[in-house]
Amino acid sequence: MGTELWLGGVLVAAFVLYALFGGADFGGGVWDLLASGPRKAEQRALIAKALGPVWEVNHVWLIIGMVILFSAFPPAFAALSVALHVPLTLLLLGIVFRGTAFTFRTYDMRGDLVQRRWGLVFSGASVVAPVLLGMCVGAVVSGSIQVRGRVVVSGFFASWLSPFAVAVGVLALCLFAFLAAVYLTAETREPALQEDFRRRALGAGVAVFLAAFGVLVLAREGAPRVWTGLTGSPFALALHAATAVAAVLAFGLLLARRFWPARVAAASQVGLIVTGWAVSQYPYLVVPDLTLQGTAASEATRRALLVALALGAALILPSLVFLLRVFQAAPRHEPD
Repeated sequence: MGTELWLGGVLVAAFVLYALFGGADFGGGVWDLLASGPRKAEQRALIAKALGPVWEVNHVWLIIGMVILFSAFPPAFAALSVALHVPLTLLLLGIVFRGTAFTFRTYDMRGDLVQRRWGLVFSGASVVAPVLLGMCVGAVVSGSIQVRGRVVVSGFFASWLSPFAVAVGVLALCLFAFLAAVYLTAETREPALQEDFRRRALGAGVAVFLAAFGVLVLAREGAPRVWTGLTGSPFALALHAATAVAAVLAFGLLLARRFWPARVAAASQVGLIVTGWAVSQYPYLVVPDLTLQGTAASEATRRALLVALALGAALILPSLVFLLRVFQAAPRHEPD
């Protein structure tokens, strides 16, 4: 297997990890916005407690993905940064405003008005950012980004404002909200809070199903390459089956109030969906003009990048595991 395929696999893995960790952080902001009922303050406190130690760390996966794209597949990076510069700029602003507001809400002077102001900025950015991220994905796979001689000729708006791209954005929002709600059921030992987020997880799971169905319907006209990949590839069909099993298992475990196993099943479901997207568009990085092999950098550059990634993983992965064990393991051992 060529080095470009190894790097493509690492790129997909980085985006899967970003969805599982960074995506869940976005989803936490959604539930912060929708906190309600007699335990509204407790719901927001739980979200802040879960996000606090790791919300900045989770963006490392997006950074790794961008570095791989820039270093290993520079023509694809150039085309995307030109064709999608508007939504990508808005996405980055949303990430910055979200993190800034979260920090200011935590450490600014206490008061209902101050906390509400920063809370709205944090929650609003948490809703807008995943929608924009999904719209960028929808544009990439739709085939509406046209490149001629390494020059983008398709304009700057039509590709990511199409009905299909908007539908993918809504799906991303629903997926992240579902993932966050499932995660939060396992972040507390308080039965009432667990029930609050269990109900939200079940509702978001239904929304994921409806949004995914809408994306699939629109894909036939809006993303024919993805439609063919999703419906014709044996490997993609196997991923569909595995995704369905994970989704049913996540729902069943939520109904049975088995929250930690439900967390694993929900993460598997989201990871399989992201992997299915990547498989459906292979060998294209940007449908229909830029392929993995056609945009790859020199062999020497790819080999050097693989070595750097291996060394970085040896440092980053144990550090992240240690971080999660220190800051997020304690709540699971609190007495009832």
